[in-house]
Amino acid sequence: MLVLLIKLAIGALAGFVATYLMGSKKKPIWVYMILGIVGAFVGHFLAGIIGLSARGIAGFAVSVAGSCLVIWLANKYLK
Repeated sequence: MLVLLIKLAIGALAGFVATYLMGSKKKPIWVYMILGIVGAFVGHFLAGIIGLSARGIAGFAVSVAGSCLVIWLANKYLK
């Protein structure tokens, strides 16, 4: 249970960082934090598919990359 809470917090932080990297400020920050949580799971899923196991700082970078992808898709298709 604690691991899940930590992953959710890291995903929210990744969404916060990705919001500023993408220059997206059209929606409230909590929307981007939720997209960041989803993006963190997507990023780690895609990294696992290509055979990467990211931990620590690399894991956070994968979370931010996944968050950027999900935020980009949300901005493109959910207007």
